[in-house]
Formats: sequence, C-alpha cells, structure tokens
Amino acid sequence: MEPIMNQIWQRVFQRIHRTAVLPRRSHSGCAEPTAVPASTSSRHIRPTLLVSRLYQPASLRDMQQDTLLKGEMTCKSQRLMQKAGLIHPSNPGCYYYLPATVRSMEKLMRVIDQEMQGIGGQKLDMPSLCSAELWKNSERWDLMGKELLRLKDRHGGDYCLAPTHEEAVTTLVAHQTTLSHRLLPLLLYQITRKFRDEPKPRFGLLRGREFYMKDMYSFDVSEEAAYQTYESVCQAYTRLFARLGLRCVQVQADTGNIGGKLSHEFQLPADIGEDRLFVCGNCSFSANIETMSSNRTDCPQCNTGTLVETRGIEVGHTFYLGKKYSQIFNATFSNSQNKSEVAEMGCYGLGVTRILAAAIEVMSTEEEIRWPGLLAPYQVCVLPPKKGSKVDKAAVLAEELVHTLGETLPGLRGEVVLDDRTQMTIGKRLKDASKLGYPYVIVAGQGALEETPRFEVICQQTGETMFLCKDGLLDLLGRVETV
Repeated sequence: MEPIMNQIWQRVFQRIHRTAVLPRRSHSGCAEPTAVPASTSSRHIRPTLLVSRLYQPASLRDMQQDTLLKGEMTCKSQRLMQKAGLIHPSNPGCYYYLPATVRSMEKLMRVIDQEMQGIGGQKLDMPSLCSAELWKNSERWDLMGKELLRLKDRHGGDYCLAPTHEEAVTTLVAHQTTLSHRLLPLLLYQITRKFRDEPKPRFGLLRGREFYMKDMYSFDVSEEAAYQTYESVCQAYTRLFARLGLRCVQVQADTGNIGGKLSHEFQLPADIGEDRLFVCGNCSFSANIETMSSNRTDCPQCNTGTLVETRGIEVGHTFYLGKKYSQIFNATFSNSQNKSEVAEMGCYGLGVTRILAAAIEVMSTEEEIRWPGLLAPYQVCVLPPKKGSKVDKAAVLAEELVHTLGETLPGLRGEVVLDDRTQMTIGKRLKDASKLGYPYVIVAGQGALEETPRFEVICQQTGETMFLCKDGLLDLLGRVETV
C-alpha cells in the first residue's frame, strides 16, 4: 500500500509544480504577478505599487464623525489628514495611523535616528507601564495630577502609562553600579508611544492622549560637560528641522513639572499654535511668554529691539536637569580618582506625530497636503492615460517608466506609485495626486508617444511644470533625497 501512495503523491507534486500558482494578495499595495515560469531577465523585476491597492480610505467616516468635522475640526492638518484617509479617529485624542502616515512616521524616525546617533545617542526601549513607586520617589505621582493615566493591576499595584521616562531611565542607569566616567557622556533615547490624559484633546495629532515621542536622556560627569551635551542636542534639533525644510525657533521656556535649571522649546510659528511667544526683530532672542512679563516690550538681550508677540506649535523641548533625578535614584559613576559621584542629567523630547501634523499645518494649502520632501509617503506618482483615450498606447510607457525609475535610481525604490485607475480621467487623478501631496507627479500623455518620448512633470512643492525626456527625468529625480 505504501509504495502505491508514494507514487500517487509524486504525481500530485509534479502536477502542482507544472500548474500556475494563484496570485498572492500583497500587504504592501503591490500587484504581484501570477507565478508562471519566468525567464532570468524577468525574475528580478520588482512588483509595481498601484494606487488602487493602497489602503487609504478617504470615506472612513461615520455620522458622528461628520458632525465633528463640521463642529470641532478647526485645524487644517486634522481636516486634511482625515479627508485624505491618513488618520481615522478611534476615541477622543486617539487615532488610527493608516499606512501612508506610518510610512511618513518611519521616515521621520529614520531622520531622528541619524541625528541622535550622530551625536552619540544609543537607542533603547523602556516599558510604557511604569510603577507608581518610581513616580512617588520623584514626587511627580501627585505633581502630575489628572494628566497622568493611572491604573491598578489585579494585585492592587499602582501603575501609570508613562508620558515621559526620567524616573525609569535614571533607575536603569543607577542599577549599573560600575559606571565609569570613561563611558560619559551617556546619551540614551527611545521613540515610543506616550500617554497623557488631556482634558480637551483637539487639533488631531497636535494635541492627543496617545502619541509618539522621541525622548533622550543624558548623563555627564560635570555641570560644564552637561551644558556641552545640552548644546550638542540643541544643534542636532536645529539640523533636523533644517533638513525637513521647517522654520523652527528655539525659545527659552519654563521647566514645568519636569523640573531642572534650564529649558528651551522648539516652536514652529503658526496661527493655530497654542503657545504665545515673544520674538525680537533685532537679535536672536525669543521666549515663551510664560517666562516673561506679558507687558514687557523691550528685548532683554540686545536692549534695543522690540519684542513682537506671535504664536507657535511646540515640536521639541530640552531640559538641563542637573541632579534632580540622579540624586533621588542614586545614579552615580566612578570618577578619575575612582570615587563615586552623582551624574549630571539632561532630557530632550521631540513630538514625532506632532512634527508630522505641524509640518502639514504650516506647509499645506487649505485643500492640498504638502509634505517636507523627506517625509512624503511616496515621492513620485505616475499617471497613465485614461483607458480608451487617443493616447491609450502611452500606458505601456508609463508602466515601463515606473520600473525604470525603481531600478535605475536606488533611492526611489519603493517610492514610485502608478495610478492605475485608468477608468478615471487624468484631470481627476491629477486632482487626487495634488490633494495627497506627492512631491512629483508624472503624466504619460501625447508627448510620451513622440519619437523622443517626453513626460509632463509637475513639482508639487513649487508648482512648476516641465516636459522632460527620460534622461532629463532621471537626472531630475536622481537628485531627490530619501531616507
């Protein structure tokens, strides 16, 4: 019986091997071709990203949310992101981040990683669930008030969902009893979800109860060294915002419930901003109005300039903590004389989701999203002609162009999408592409059928339109920076 069954299974496997496999469903939005015997030249062709397969449901709204749209959505970034299917509300202050938004966030995190690791930062991940004991030791359990999300476990133990991790990271370092001065400065950071029980969450990702943040903590041998580290982080923040093409102002700020001796906020000027700022038009001085008398109009730095009030969105915050936490939790190191000393500390935050929303807020028009070039979910969208039109043959050239861009320009691999909704006019798809803010939109129309094919290229950041041959297109897009 067994030899007969072996013969039957051999025939079954041979038949399966000869039969084409059904197409697999792609989780990336890619159209995966049917698995048929392929030549060696076609085996390495990457699948095409198709707009029709991308999960970006602009219609994800119920009746209750439609009411919110009319009543409470007074923020441009929230309105644009929800209408475009980038985010969807879950409960007050909490959102689903849909695939295009996740792509942008991952890009922003890579830029943050580059800048933080460029100054010696080391990435780790700490628990979001923190013991009440740590927070009681620092006296912030009561100081934080109702903004701290608290809970009890089944044994009656008190915990919180951390909005920040000064207590946790200092305890971690304190447990290393043999920390040498040679390892300092020590810069530890993470990019994780944070929680804050906002009394009135609003403005979409600008003020939520659950959000992503980069928080870094520094440990130094002396006050002088700690100030040097503080300045190094501030310079890294300035470089980061410059890379994103965002005008950011560093302002003196209050230390608040985190505490410490020195603090600065990084603010994106915007009318929707909740912070009031004083900026001097004569020198570099700027400050949160909380740190000064609201009646003051003369600049305390240059003594000649006039302070002008403006508004901003806080996207970053830095604190020089001194020994506030290291003394409490006994975070020490051995100095050059092999004696134990308490470390000097700093902490530095960047609101990841807030940067994303704030960038859309300050860069976009009322109807069209504009991204910092590095953070656009996809860099290029290619539009073939409408099916059945006079230039229908250009559709093949559009598909070939997508593959050429991905294969010829390594930086654009996975960054080029084909709008395959050819039942729609080019005009309609152009309108959609403009709303979603692809930095470059390429139209394969009549010019693509000429003896030397030319493509219409629309640069959405500048509004410029060009007609380029393939070589010119490769030259233009070859200069696009990606992360």
